Amino acid sequence: MIRVVAFGGGHGLAASLRALRRCAPELDLDITAVVTVGDDGGSSGRLRAERGALPPGDLRQALVALAGDHPATRRSAELFQHRFVSGRAGSVPAGAGSVPAGAGDPLAGHAVGNLVLCGLMELLGDPVAALEHAGAMLGSVGRVLPMSCEPVGIEAAVRGLDPARPDEVTLVRGQHAVAVTRGRVESLNLAPVAPPACQQAVEAVAQADWLIFGPGSWYTSVIPHLLVPELAAAIVDSPARRLVTLNLAAEKETLGLSVADHLAALRWYLPGISIDLVLADGKAVGDPEPVGRAAESLGARLVLAPVAVDDGTPRHDPSALGTALVPLLGADR
Repeated sequence: MIRVVAFGGGHGLAASLRALRRCAPELDLDITAVVTVGDDGGSSGRLRAERGALPPGDLRQALVALAGDHPATRRSAELFQHRFVSGRAGSVPAGAGSVPAGAGDPLAGHAVGNLVLCGLMELLGDPVAALEHAGAMLGSVGRVLPMSCEPVGIEAAVRGLDPARPDEVTLVRGQHAVAVTRGRVESLNLAPVAPPACQQAVEAVAQADWLIFGPGSWYTSVIPHLLVPELAAAIVDSPARRLVTLNLAAEKETLGLSVADHLAALRWYLPGISIDLVLADGKAVGDPEPVGRAAESLGARLVLAPVAVDDGTPRHDPSALGTALVPLLGADR
């Protein structure tokens, strides 16, 4: 058995988990997802503000990505992704984002899975137990854990937020605000600065054979894990090998950062980290030489593989990504 821990949040982590799920039978993978809990937008933000719950959206997406193949569990996964539309019966496409709540319609914009997770957390009084129960409902091939059992805030010092004042540094608060910020992120912090780590996540890292970072929003999905002190220490101390899957395109929060800068940011926020492999799409990387040098500076080898969907959009193809991961994760079996 190969024990894999994947870090991230949102669509990037979901793509990675779908790829790992495809690898699971061939490699006998034991998959654990460790998910950020900083979301403050849309349905998750509303439940967080109104109920004091962990933001459930990224946790829901991870559970659905690992859902089993039985028709009943696939239908349950569809139900988890169903999002209520204001004023009429129906849904919006899975992953389409939040829908503003309609007047007098408290369900509008909420994904069913978000409500289920929020209810389970209140019923059981333990986020980990709630996620285990939800995983059983979906027949999940693996388990999903929060990086912390308490919601966290994400804060960034952003230079040039106001184009008229390009050198001014402004503190931007909230995951959504950081994700769509104009200007360059100079530094990132969590609030509280040192949130408690989920102990089951720390234990999974200590027992892992592989730790996988990315793809995903670098500042709001990947790096936050490195800012939870106990989890960061476990990542550094773990005997596991480490793999980074690079994004296919820059996002608003990382505009101005080169691919090599993305790798450098990992060591900036966690100086003790070392990486064994960096997986990237050759077309997305462009000139591989600077990326290869950046990988080497972390102790890693750069691996290029066609992992993007073939329609030209910057999305990872779970099947192609899984195909690329099989020989890497299973190399020493």
